[in-house]
Amino acid sequence: MIKTSRIFHQGEDRLKLDFPYDTSISDQIKRIGKAEWSQSHKAWHIPYTEEAVNQLKAMFPDVDLALSILNKPLAIETGNSADQTGEYKSTEPVASTSWNLIKLDVIGKKIILKLPKNEADIEFINTLKYSRWDARMFCWEITNNTGNLDLIKEYFINRISELVMHEKYDISNHPETYTIRDDELLIIKTRSGRLRLVFGYQDALCLLIKKIPYCSWDAKNKWWTIPFSDIFLNQVQAQALEAGMKVTYEEEPAASSGVKRISTSDVPNYRECPEEMDLKLRELHYSESTIKIYIGLLEEFINYYHTYEINKIEEPQIIRFLRFLEMERKVSTSYQNQSINALKFYYEKVLGAPRKFYFIDRPKKEKALPTVLNEEEIIRLFRAIDNTKHKCMLMLAYSAGLRLGEILRLKLVDIDRERMQIRVEQGKGKKDRYTKLSGRFLVIYDQYIEKYKPVELVFEGAAGAEYSASSLQTIMKAATVKAGIQKSASMHTLRHTFASHSLENGVDLRYIQSMLGHDSSRTTEIYTHITTKGFDQIKSPMDSLDL
Repeated sequence: MIKTSRIFHQGEDRLKLDFPYDTSISDQIKRIGKAEWSQSHKAWHIPYTEEAVNQLKAMFPDVDLALSILNKPLAIETGNSADQTGEYKSTEPVASTSWNLIKLDVIGKKIILKLPKNEADIEFINTLKYSRWDARMFCWEITNNTGNLDLIKEYFINRISELVMHEKYDISNHPETYTIRDDELLIIKTRSGRLRLVFGYQDALCLLIKKIPYCSWDAKNKWWTIPFSDIFLNQVQAQALEAGMKVTYEEEPAASSGVKRISTSDVPNYRECPEEMDLKLRELHYSESTIKIYIGLLEEFINYYHTYEINKIEEPQIIRFLRFLEMERKVSTSYQNQSINALKFYYEKVLGAPRKFYFIDRPKKEKALPTVLNEEEIIRLFRAIDNTKHKCMLMLAYSAGLRLGEILRLKLVDIDRERMQIRVEQGKGKKDRYTKLSGRFLVIYDQYIEKYKPVELVFEGAAGAEYSASSLQTIMKAATVKAGIQKSASMHTLRHTFASHSLENGVDLRYIQSMLGHDSSRTTEIYTHITTKGFDQIKSPMDSLDL
């Protein structure tokens, strides 16, 4: 049964049609002249005319035509001006037309206001507390407090064509509540590689925390978080004990594993990513790894809604899917952010839909310090590998600080023995760079070349194709287990270790930045917070004074 109601949409009377999702009904409604889908009303609507109504009745004889009339008249609206008290009052009547209507979206504590440019309207908006113009989204953003929403509704009266109260989905964590006395410090090592510090205000401890890189204050939960590091942990504990505080240390339990990703065997007629997505990504020169990731993420989304037409999946379904990733799949914040980016790319770049603001909070990725192996662990790692090719790949990652993909794409011609350099072509961000070629690495490299005789790529897979990234990660994992290394180490750990050990050996930070291919020196500076080598040799300026 289709239920109808009369609405005023974008300056004209329309007939809204509500019915359970059914593609056959939607296909018939599309045949009615000027039938449209409303994202705000989440429904189809047709012109409120005798011709359109007759077409609707002919298609659906049992349609419910108990039409509802809007409470407020829409034909006339009033202009506004400010009196001496600063309050806006009605002055002269103005004919209601579509060009001066506005749209309101209310998302939690935020009001999104879209309206045509009008100096009087702008003057009024600027009187509202905490209002600002968002040039990127072409709308006004106003804080939904201090009565702002009521003031807006009173000022614009009948000019509001749409007022949508959105469900705001908050994907932040909701940890348990702790009761901590002023003389206590609770330290919790989180699963994300951070330390959560819960304590009553203590001036010296707060000053210490603020000096730690990537520290963050959570105003909602009233606690600090910092990256996990034995150095930082010891500093915080020492400061708390010096202040006479009781220190308690805990670790979050491991997270329960979420449901598996949808596969071809989980849904009937598993759908592959539309070809247009792949073509658009390549047209805009996205990297192969990004293309592969985006295609996989979009496939997961469209097969989650395998009974829906791909191009008719709307915003509520997108939000429910993102909630599914967080609550049931239990994916990482990086994974969820990539999913949002992939969906926005498809709908905006491929389908050409208007740029949208999805009413969700993107998960904020917590910054943790990278894992680094010490020199003794590096020696054990290489000694644990017997296969020449495998050892050569891991030694290259450590000796030159290369990313996994850069190792797999490296060509024989990129090894410059004369200048003792390695040319990295089209690394991350499509940038070329040079990094150091190790003389000790060349010893194992020559053994590898003589035994395997690669043709173009330094490390070839089956039939001369590019070596598998997952195979190389598996090699690294097996080597760490065999070497008895307890740290969680991956191929990228060798890159971090290269940077940290180079810094400890006196290499200037600017050279390390260049070899790693970092755009900003701030990215490279994080390694200064990992190493402590040489600190015992630093003299305080006080020590040189003749007192």
